[in-house]
Amino acid sequence: MDLDKVAPDDQVIVSSKNDANMVKEEEKKIRGETNLSETKGVKEKIYDIIGHTKHSLSSILINPDVFSFEEKDNEEEILLVARPHWITNLSWILITVLLIIGPSLLKFIPLVGEIPAKFQMIGIFAWYMVTFAFAFEKFLSWYFDVYIITDERVIDINFNNLLDKKFSEAKLSMIQDITSRVSGISQTMFNYGNVYIQTAAEIPEITFEMVPNPEKIIKVLQMMREEEEKETLEGRVR
Repeated sequence: MDLDKVAPDDQVIVSSKNDANMVKEEEKKIRGETNLSETKGVKEKIYDIIGHTKHSLSSILINPDVFSFEEKDNEEEILLVARPHWITNLSWILITVLLIIGPSLLKFIPLVGEIPAKFQMIGIFAWYMVTFAFAFEKFLSWYFDVYIITDERVIDINFNNLLDKKFSEAKLSMIQDITSRVSGISQTMFNYGNVYIQTAAEIPEITFEMVPNPEKIIKVLQMMREEEEKETLEGRVR
């Protein structure tokens, strides 16, 4: 009678009509919880495709606990979050390092020595403030410029700066075609590139730019699209 104790290979023996009705009621309860079990199955499949992520600053986060976004629905579950590959930060990190060591090179410029020490200190302070603002904005742009796959849709949040954010989305059922492009020595060596998602939604294309392992992200999207089609056929679409 307790279906929770029935092993997958065991037969359910119905001894009477009342027992049959009770079994049907239990089966209905199980159907009501199907979404949760299906989601758990999807999570495991994503782990199998991409693997587990160990750090919150990773370029790919699987089932993140602390990550969220303002437009998220109450019942929506975030399955994957992707950011541009960490190697894309190398250029602004090098510029920041050069800006940091820049003031130490001013002593080699003769004219700087004629400036009063008070104004030199003010100038150096302003220089480091600008350097910090530059590096901080670049980091925020990388950290919050994310691509999200939930159990319902794909989302592109383009964070240009503190005053400019663009939000694009498409339902999984609207995805028509998925392609990727990896070009150049750097992208080939570090395995990152663009993933292009053609949709039938208002926004015809969503692009995951410079994301790591684009072929694995495509597999996740294909798997999620198949799951969405399966839910539609079974009438389990929210």
